[in-house]
Amino acid sequence: MARLHEYQGKAILAANGFKIPRGRAASTADEAVSVAKELLDQKGSEVVVKIQAWTTGRAGIGGVAFAKKPDVARGHAARMLEMKVGQFPVEAVLVEEKIAIDREFFLSFAIDDATRAPTIIFAPGGGTGIEERAASTRRIACDVIRGPEDSIVAEAIASCGLSSTQATQLADSIRKLFTAARKVEARSLEINPLVLTKDGQFVAADCRITIDDYAVVRHPELKIEIAREFDHPPTPLERVAYAVEQNDHRGTFYFAQLATTAAKDSKGLVGFHGAGGGGSMMSMDAIVNAGFTIANFTDTSGNPSASKVYRASRIILAQPDLVGYFGSGSGVASQEQYWSAYGLAKAFWELDLNIPAVIRLGGNTEDRAVDVLQRMSRLLRAPIEGYRKTDAPAMIATRFAELVATGKGTKWKPRAPRLPKFVKDPSVTTIPVKGGRVRIDSAQWSQIRGAVETHSGGLIVDRGGAPVSSVPGEEFATKDSELLACDVECRLAGVEGFYLELDIPGLDELIGGAR
Repeated sequence: MARLHEYQGKAILAANGFKIPRGRAASTADEAVSVAKELLDQKGSEVVVKIQAWTTGRAGIGGVAFAKKPDVARGHAARMLEMKVGQFPVEAVLVEEKIAIDREFFLSFAIDDATRAPTIIFAPGGGTGIEERAASTRRIACDVIRGPEDSIVAEAIASCGLSSTQATQLADSIRKLFTAARKVEARSLEINPLVLTKDGQFVAADCRITIDDYAVVRHPELKIEIAREFDHPPTPLERVAYAVEQNDHRGTFYFAQLATTAAKDSKGLVGFHGAGGGGSMMSMDAIVNAGFTIANFTDTSGNPSASKVYRASRIILAQPDLVGYFGSGSGVASQEQYWSAYGLAKAFWELDLNIPAVIRLGGNTEDRAVDVLQRMSRLLRAPIEGYRKTDAPAMIATRFAELVATGKGTKWKPRAPRLPKFVKDPSVTTIPVKGGRVRIDSAQWSQIRGAVETHSGGLIVDRGGAPVSSVPGEEFATKDSELLACDVECRLAGVEGFYLELDIPGLDELIGGAR
């Protein structure tokens, strides 16, 4: 489920008839001061400054503060914008008027998986501890189209001790909640608290919304960058990774950053590359139990292309300070494991890997996959070890720890990929493919012919002593896995003259490298 910040959610509520406090979001202390000056227009008025982060208990971590003067608001905003929630920075604060609260209510919309229908939850009293107020909490079933029945809503609020005018306003708020949630296809929409002000108005004082992942494409107005549930706004690496997945649907690529620094007493940050949910979770447990901090969660499964695995590996290795690369997922995968091995091998060579990598590729053709990794290890400064489905994650995690220990504190520094020298020759043949291009030195064809013809699956054959495509251009352009295998096999054979260049938009700019 894709999340929205409080200020984004309140804008949706306002568009659907809710009253919200005056104010707006700020990403700098100066912007916060500007908003505060607009709001502090009356004697005795006050503003509240709140971090915009996907977490509960903001007040307890210093993420909520009040100010009667713009300079005080500046100080709060400056401090909050230097905060981290978990390991990720706060990017914005919400500055809004402090409202005079008379009573609080809890109001939320959610999709009930048990009944497979929308439900509204209502309770007198807002804030934390809604679970402890179960006796006074009402669950209001909703029709998917019409929403809650008026009679059920009236019954739910009858015991709240409100005047008839206030009861009418609250009932209207409950109906508007359903309308707002349905318009944006929300999976959940929580107003906590919905407050009754001292002047008799109902105001949404806080708001949390999650949008169904599959609905995001229908709501570009929400400006959701990544249709996945994160506990933090998307990082630059997550944006790059998501674009890769959107541009190549062969298999699955999921990437999420988990940490930017190692935990106290940890043996270091580890780049994690899994394949398949259950096996990946078991492997993550193994590496954590071995004393490491996991920098990211990556999953390439569902028969991904070799180029997708390559791009995933490049993205993992764009994070600094890793002490090693740990790959382990399902042990019973039906996909051909050597494609993943080729993708990893290409990335490791291009980046001149100097931290240890332990890779468990269990499943079909696992022996060939392990062989590819072992041969590539001979060309690198750090060891790469390949393992099979019979090798337990706990065992290879222990081996990984041994290899890291021999590295004597070496930490990874992201870098731009190296290119074979021949690609700069203007006489080199360049053939466009999906997401990149193939470079072939025709003058060296007699040397590269054997590796290319063996591993291209018939894509490239020798006709009159020169390399040409034996299939239509469009089909050739999508066979990047076979072409990647040719690239790696030429490299392993010590033959220059064949190189698959694959683009990863935005990645080189992030690591500050230029080819």
